[in-house]
Amino acid sequence: MYRLVFSQVLQRLDAEAVHHSTVSALALLARLPLLKRLLHRLFAPHDPALRVTAFGVHFPGPLGLAAGFDKDAACAEAVAVLGFGHVEVGTITAHGQPGNPRPRLFRLVRQHAVINRMGFNNAGAVAAARRLRRTRGVPVVIGVNIGKTKVVPEAEATADYVAGAKVLAPLADYLVVNVSSPNTPGLRNLQAVSLLRPLLTAVKQVADATPRRTPLLVKIAPDLADEDVDAVAELALELGLDGIIATNTTIKHDGETGGLSGRPLKARSLEVLRRLRAKVGDRLTLVSAGGVEDVDDVWERILAGATLVQGYTGWIYGGPLWAARIHRQLLRRVRRHGLKSVTEAIGRTA
Repeated sequence: MYRLVFSQVLQRLDAEAVHHSTVSALALLARLPLLKRLLHRLFAPHDPALRVTAFGVHFPGPLGLAAGFDKDAACAEAVAVLGFGHVEVGTITAHGQPGNPRPRLFRLVRQHAVINRMGFNNAGAVAAARRLRRTRGVPVVIGVNIGKTKVVPEAEATADYVAGAKVLAPLADYLVVNVSSPNTPGLRNLQAVSLLRPLLTAVKQVADATPRRTPLLVKIAPDLADEDVDAVAELALELGLDGIIATNTTIKHDGETGGLSGRPLKARSLEVLRRLRAKVGDRLTLVSAGGVEDVDDVWERILAGATLVQGYTGWIYGGPLWAARIHRQLLRRVRRHGLKSVTEAIGRTA
């Protein structure tokens, strides 16, 4: 049914307009407690065999929504009731900004891919914090992804990230430093270890000082050279980070300017995950994102060493209950392999 609606209606409409309408609808759902609890009972992962613990946080299932959809923390609860094990909101910047000029979001339907050059459009850390302070009507793990404000020069990037972290880290179940979006000029330069070390050190001090010590992760690009992936892994170990998210979108494509996500990213994302697992073992939590479309992809990432997996473009093409369906299929796979928990499969082929 969803495929028919998508092909006959949604793909004919402006991609960003559909995105905003979807977020608005989910934000409304988030304000309807009875319906929200009913949907959570029906579609959220509940079986103990799907539960995962990472950096001290308990996740009801390993598949979550990647950052980029809920940019302002407007609808995380509603997303969770549709079957996601966690929701990563953002990217949120210390100061609100409109992002890049439209059009800035493009579907590549035949490739099951999306190109975006949104540019961290969001209302800023203070506005997001107001929403994150609301009492959660259903259990949901919320990660907060922070980035650099566009107008802030590279030399002041650390202070900008710290400003955002001070507002948001106390409200997050985990915090992610995003230095890998291709849509903010100069941002990916911060992945160089010489610039990344002082930035992560400063943000980690903020995260460590929160009442419950907020876990800190860094999100990297698929376009890093292998030796740079190794260098970031070594830095994460050195600084005592909690994990790495691999990967963001890629600029290695022939379409519109911007970052490409979806099916074409699958092979490189898996390659980076395997390289990270070989480098860090189980000393860091690895979160795999990029090209995740179905239960086979989720299972392959878990076997390769990912504790958590994230999707976004797969949800666009898979429909509203995409995550719920994958979690049900994943549970059957766990049982078919005679495992008591999905955690027993982590890193089995690493």
